[in-house]
Amino acid sequence: MDLHAFPLMAITLAIAAAAGLLAVRLRQPLIVAFIGVGILVGPVGTGWVVADSTIELLARMGVAILLFLVGLRLDLHLIRSTGSVALATGLGQVVFTSVLGYLIAIAFGMDNVTALYVAIALTFSSTIIIVKLLSDKRELDQLHGRIAVGFLIVQDIVVILVMIALTAFGRSTGDSLALGITLMLGKGLGLLAGIGLLMRYVLPWLLHHIARSLELLVLFGVAYAVSVAALSEQLSFSSEVGAFLAGVSLAPTSYRDALGSRLVSLRDFMLLFFFLDLGAKLQFGNATQQITEATVFSVFVLVGNPLVVMMIMAALRYPVRVGFLAGLTVAQISEFSLILSTLGLSLGHITNSTVSLITVVGMITIGGSTYLIMYSHQIYDRVNRWLEVFERTGTRHTEPVGDDNDIDVILYGLGRFGSHLADRLSHTGHRTLAIDFDPQQVAANTRAGVTTLFGSAEDIHLLEALPLDRARYVISTIPALDTNTSLLHGLRHHNYRGTIALTAYTRHDADRLRDADVDIVLDPFATAATETCDALHELLATSRNHDHDDEPR
Repeated sequence: MDLHAFPLMAITLAIAAAAGLLAVRLRQPLIVAFIGVGILVGPVGTGWVVADSTIELLARMGVAILLFLVGLRLDLHLIRSTGSVALATGLGQVVFTSVLGYLIAIAFGMDNVTALYVAIALTFSSTIIIVKLLSDKRELDQLHGRIAVGFLIVQDIVVILVMIALTAFGRSTGDSLALGITLMLGKGLGLLAGIGLLMRYVLPWLLHHIARSLELLVLFGVAYAVSVAALSEQLSFSSEVGAFLAGVSLAPTSYRDALGSRLVSLRDFMLLFFFLDLGAKLQFGNATQQITEATVFSVFVLVGNPLVVMMIMAALRYPVRVGFLAGLTVAQISEFSLILSTLGLSLGHITNSTVSLITVVGMITIGGSTYLIMYSHQIYDRVNRWLEVFERTGTRHTEPVGDDNDIDVILYGLGRFGSHLADRLSHTGHRTLAIDFDPQQVAANTRAGVTTLFGSAEDIHLLEALPLDRARYVISTIPALDTNTSLLHGLRHHNYRGTIALTAYTRHDADRLRDADVDIVLDPFATAATETCDALHELLATSRNHDHDDEPR
C-alpha cells in the first residue's frame, strides 16, 4: 500500500481500535490485540509498517512510561504484609521456571545464551494484567489476591536486576569484564546517589510548585521519566532501568496516585507502538519448528508455573485452594519478557527468531491464562480431588486450642470486616473462636477472649472439630458467595441448630443467601451507608436547631 505516513498511521490506529474491541468482547487483555496488530501490519503480515526511527522512538517512550509507572506504584509494604510467602513463592517460582525452562531450551538444540534468555523470559508474569483481572473479580483483597500481587512485585524487582546484569555483562567482554563490572557498579552507585539527593532535597519542593497544575504535573512526570532513562542509557545502563528508578524516586511523594492515574492511558497508547515495532521485527524462519517449541513452552508456563506456586504455598501450610488460585496468576509471561527479549536483541545476544518465539509464547499464555483466572473457581471445583495430595494445612484433625466450653461465637475470616467484628465481640464479653486460612492473621491475634484457629470455611471436615453444639452463632465475614454456600451446606450437614450469619457485598449475593434461608445476611456496605446517613441527618438537624436558636428574637 503506497500511502503517506499520516494516513497509514490512521489506518493502523483504526485496526488497533477494532482489534481492541474484539479483545474486549472476548474478555482478553489489550496486549494480545496489540501484538496481533503488530504482526498483522508488520513485514510478516501486510508489510505496511517497518521498523524505522520514528516507530522505535515512540516504542521506547512507551516502555519508559511503563517502567516509570511500575516504579511509581512499587509497594514494598505489600511484600512485608504478605510476609515470607511472597518472597518464597516469587523467588522459588523464578528459580524453578528458569532452571527447567533452560533445560527444555537446551533439549531443543538452542545454544547456552539463547536458552538462558528463553528461560528467563518464561519466568516473569504480568503484574498489570493480573491486577486488572483480580480487580474485575473483586479478589484483590482476598488472601490469594494479596499473595499473588506480593510475589508479582518480587518478580518485578528481579526483572530489573536481571536487566542491569545483562547490560553489565553484555557490554563487557574478555579481559575487560572485571573492569567493566567495576565501572558499572561505580556508575550505578553514582546514579542511585544522585536520585537519592533529588528525593531528599529537590523533588519534594519542586513537586509542590508543579502540582498546582495537573497538566504540568503530567508533563513533568513524562519529562522526568524520559530524562532519567536517557541518563541511565548514557551511563551504559538500559533506559528501562532509569525509567524504573525515576518512578521509585517519586513513589514516596503524596503526588504518586494523581500522577499515576493520569499516565495509565498514555502508557497504554504508547505501548501500542512498542508492539508495532516488535511486529515489524518478527521473523518466522522455520514456522513448523517454532510452533512445536512455542507449544511446549506454553504448556510448561500454563501448567508448570501454577504447580510450583501451589507446592511452595502448600509447604508453607497454606490451603491447596489458596495456592491453586494464586498459582494461576503466573500462568503467563509478561510484557517484561518481551522487553527483555528486545534488550537481548539490541545487545546482540539473541536473534529475531528467538524474539519471535518468545512473542508467540506470550500471546498463547496471556490469552490462555486470562480464561484460567476468569474461571478459576469452576476449574478448582473440577480438579480439587486430584490436588488433595498437596494438602498440608493439618486442619482435618485439628482440635481448637484452649477451653471451648464458654465459646458462643464461631467467626470465619479475620480480614478488615472480620477483625473489627472480633474486636467488638471481645469487648462485649463474647467468647469467640476465630478461624482464618491466613497463617499470619492467626499468629498475629492478640485479642483477649478470642481464640484463633487456622482453617478454611470450605473445609467440611474442619466442622467436625468445632464446638458446634455449644456455639450460639456461626458468622462468616468472607464475602465470597461460593465459600459461604459451602459453609452453609456443611453446617446443615452437621445439623447445626444455632444462628447462621453470612456476609454479602452485592445485592445479587444477598438475594441468593436469603433464598437459601440464611438466618442473617450481613451487608456491611449497606449498614455503613445507613449509619452514615443517620449520623449526617442528626448532624444537620442539630445544626439547623443551633442556627434557629441564634436568630434574633
